[in-house]
Amino acid sequence: ELIRAKPLIEETLLREETNFRRTLDKGLKLLDAEIADMGDSDILSGETAFKLYDTFGFPYDLTEDALRAKSLKVDRAGFDAAMAGQKAAARAAWKGSGEQASETVWFDIAEREGSTEFTGYTAEEGDGVVIALVRNGAEIQSAKAGDDVILLTNQTPFYGESGGQMGDSGTITGNDNFTAIVSDTSKPLGRLHAHKVKVDTGSISVGDTVHLMVDTARRTQLRANHSATHLLHKALRHHLGDHVTQKGSLVAPDRLRFDFSHPGALSEVEIRSVEADVNAQIRGNSAVVTRLMSPDDAVEAGALALFGEKYGDEVRVLSMGREDDADYSVELCGGTHVNALGDIGLMVIISESAVSSGVRRIEALTGEAARLWLADRDQKLKSIAASLKASPEEAAERVAILVDERKKLERELSEVKKALAMAGEGGDAAQAEVETIGDISLSGQVINGLNPKELRGLIDESKKNMTSGIVALIAVNEGRATVAVGVTDDLTDRFSAVDLVQAGVAAIGGKGGGGRPDMAQGGGPDGAKAAEAIVAIRSMLAG
Repeated sequence: ELIRAKPLIEETLLREETNFRRTLDKGLKLLDAEIADMGDSDILSGETAFKLYDTFGFPYDLTEDALRAKSLKVDRAGFDAAMAGQKAAARAAWKGSGEQASETVWFDIAEREGSTEFTGYTAEEGDGVVIALVRNGAEIQSAKAGDDVILLTNQTPFYGESGGQMGDSGTITGNDNFTAIVSDTSKPLGRLHAHKVKVDTGSISVGDTVHLMVDTARRTQLRANHSATHLLHKALRHHLGDHVTQKGSLVAPDRLRFDFSHPGALSEVEIRSVEADVNAQIRGNSAVVTRLMSPDDAVEAGALALFGEKYGDEVRVLSMGREDDADYSVELCGGTHVNALGDIGLMVIISESAVSSGVRRIEALTGEAARLWLADRDQKLKSIAASLKASPEEAAERVAILVDERKKLERELSEVKKALAMAGEGGDAAQAEVETIGDISLSGQVINGLNPKELRGLIDESKKNMTSGIVALIAVNEGRATVAVGVTDDLTDRFSAVDLVQAGVAAIGGKGGGGRPDMAQGGGPDGAKAAEAIVAIRSMLAG
């Protein structure tokens, strides 16, 4: 297994290293921005350090190291308090998840009654005897109208949630006008089928005989989505390689979700090819064949078993689809499935995304849900096309033209803003004049409205117009100021743009700033003091 997966492991490790470098670079930029907002304080708040860690993945110890290099500190107590708060919230959410019964009560029931017999592979309704009622983690002997309880029977057609497939819902009826609504079915210990019910009418007691009826419409949707995950798994392995293995799944009545091992995002061509293969199998409408055999015999016969999954002495092997006179998909599975692949109707992939490093996720729809999604998308396309005064077939081309035109206008606007700034019309024209400090030429100016990218471009253009000298520009936007300094190459051995920027940033209430000896940038919160940044840079050159 490890030898087969060696290329995937190597690529995953390389990707992890690359991603960490990106996290580090992004975290340092975010940290610089937070430092700039600290003002006179020399302590970064613990809440801010936790946000960098929790939201952006920037490790606390790296935050501490970066601050130490600038003679700053971090509020460790505040960080620990924020961490504790998050853990407490997570625990509260877990406690409220509805799992009220402790493991002990399930062990007691299983030891006394044995495993629930599941009859749902061949039936969607049937009789059973109530073997236990559980409320608030303890067994009770009876329940009446209005009670929320967990009801267990000796046998049931209700599928208990497992293998990614959601549990069945439906109704349970009995003598004396007893009716209960089943909202979910779970599978404690992997042996019991526990019906989560609300008693609607009448009453029920342990030992009563009841009639259990699965919501057949919902079960039909679950079956279609579960069978579609098997086809999807096979299609992914066919197009991406045998390194693809299932890492998780959700089979719900309205959608399916499939997580799988793969190092990178799928291209649009790959997604559509996988989707086309699945739908080709659906149109083939071959029967789904179920066989019972030992796990070893199943694997020997070519069945795909999930790594790390526990199997009993006898397993169900699902074969579906045909390709080159052989079964298309063969997997071990205990879920419920369609009788023939045509019952799925249609499958559409609606999203592909990352779950974690080396794990991708596909979400898809089948049957009527897929048809409605396609119809909705078609209607939206027609609406967009109407707004563009184009046909749906022409909409993409018209949007591309509009995007290009917008980019062109943005570039032209940026050039105009830079030209106005160069002419002294974007700020204080008197400051734009080149002054001489000793043997150094300095062009300093405060400009309104330029963003950091435009500011850097203006620095580059200003340097080109100087044989030798230093350009210092301060852009003010919404009360904040950005300081950018450029130093011509002949002066970088005497003056560093980083040092000059840091002097300017300090004047506007910020800290830090970084870049290269010939170009640096930083920011601060007090745009009203922008002119003082020029003064601070001038003083450093004179000193």
